[in-house]
Amino acid sequence: MSISREGFDYVRKLVHSQSGVVLEAGKEYLVEARLQPLAQTEGLPSVQTLIERLRGSSVTGLLQRVVEAMTTNETFFFRDLQPFEQLRRVVLPQVIEKRRAERRITIWSGACSTGQEPYSIAMMIKEHFPELLGWSCRLMASDIAADIMARARLGRYSQIEISRGLPAHYLVKYFQKHGAEWHLNEDIRRKVEFFEFNLTKPWPALPRMDIIMMRNVLIYFDLETKKQIFTNLKHQLHSDGWLALGGSETTLGIDESFERVAGDASGWFRLRKL
Repeated sequence: MSISREGFDYVRKLVHSQSGVVLEAGKEYLVEARLQPLAQTEGLPSVQTLIERLRGSSVTGLLQRVVEAMTTNETFFFRDLQPFEQLRRVVLPQVIEKRRAERRITIWSGACSTGQEPYSIAMMIKEHFPELLGWSCRLMASDIAADIMARARLGRYSQIEISRGLPAHYLVKYFQKHGAEWHLNEDIRRKVEFFEFNLTKPWPALPRMDIIMMRNVLIYFDLETKKQIFTNLKHQLHSDGWLALGGSETTLGIDESFERVAGDASGWFRLRKL
């Protein structure tokens, strides 16, 4: 049974109110694909039945699982490569020079999904910036879904996940094979602090950041939600800090406090000088 128009509209409104993610008209197929596994887990014959149960239920656990299933968790190691090259060649060296006196750096991966982005940064630091091992180098990572954060903390990946973007020498050096999975070494895993965080809700107290990776998530929000997130980012980032967005994301027409780094096409932004 396909989902009804009313069922789709209900899911659209639910997902938007809980996560800020906008499901455009015509995305019924996406709702079907994302919620079918959850319907099967719940022992229900169809996604439409799942939606009907959700509408008649006051159980917040089911609501949360539906929202988590509908939020995008697409990611892979060193995604798009160029932003990480810019991070290695330009961003981190400049931040290190600026923070040399205090020997403290804070980096936040703001929509990290199953952890490939922050773990990529942690491995890069270990490989190319050994001096930071003697600094207070705090690497934070967050996402909206509790189950996704639990997976990220484990640092366990399938062969397909490992094959997407991870250089071979990183695999050999930082992972161990266990059955059908690859397990990330503990010394890399413990460098990342994972926490649940909904970008569209009131932000908790966080440290000021030197580098924020907020890549490929803002495209799912409406304009007002984007404006609020950029306002929060502006206050969260050090005045000389760096912000990375996805390749198709921009601050133009949303928040003029940020400007794209001159000559960079990989998605790095700075706060405008007043």
